[in-house]
Amino acid sequence: MFTDINGGQVHYHCSGEGKDVILLHGWGANIDAFSPVHRNLEQYFKVWSLDFPGFGKSPEPAEPWSVDDYTNTLEQFIKKHGIQRPILIGHSFGGRVSIRYASDRDVHKVILVDSAGIKPKRKLKNQVKVYTYKTSKALLNLPGLKSRKEDILAKVKKKLGSTDYQNVSGVMQQTLVKVVNEDLRHYMPHIKVPTLLVWGEHDEATPVSDGKIMEDMIPDAGLVVLKGAGHYAYLDNTQEFLIILNHFLEKDKEARTSHE
Repeated sequence: MFTDINGGQVHYHCSGEGKDVILLHGWGANIDAFSPVHRNLEQYFKVWSLDFPGFGKSPEPAEPWSVDDYTNTLEQFIKKHGIQRPILIGHSFGGRVSIRYASDRDVHKVILVDSAGIKPKRKLKNQVKVYTYKTSKALLNLPGLKSRKEDILAKVKKKLGSTDYQNVSGVMQQTLVKVVNEDLRHYMPHIKVPTLLVWGEHDEATPVSDGKIMEDMIPDAGLVVLKGAGHYAYLDNTQEFLIILNHFLEKDKEARTSHE
């Protein structure tokens, strides 16, 4: 299904009955990434999965977006569908949007899974990449090289860029740069609802240390680390993740079996 938000189409899937739960996927993913979680929760909740603009079946925004732009789209989506105080479950980039949304809008609970939001201290290797790119750019402005500039720059970017960066269009590359450089720490103390943090022990994209910072900064937060799991902790250890999730949401379930 599609819904029109500010002139752009947002693709989503909704099923189940009960309190509203919204699943927000990570960068480069789509609705399907959360499907085992969606199927589990639809037994007790009204579950919404959506493709962020630029992912899955939702068209790209016309210009590079920030976290605020994605958060505002989520707000419009929630209003349009008459959703009240949702439970937000965000993975990685979806966690960024959840943090921003929950900091000053009405939610019931938040679950952040291997969430982004802490700006990384650039490792030396990454700094070298950035400077190599900037140096290449400066050199290419020298006379004689200008005509081949775009071609050479594209090659340099391809060699240096992360796979996330390479696999998307220009607008989404610029969006990724904008989003990755946003540090959301100052929003965390404003999240006043119970918050569950679930992390993969071996997450290299958003390390467990980020989860510990979030646990310290969000007033009512608790961190669970899943042994052996990586950045997709909820897929690496699905059963364990669902047990923890169901326990955290136990009081919120609208069981349809009690009167049968």
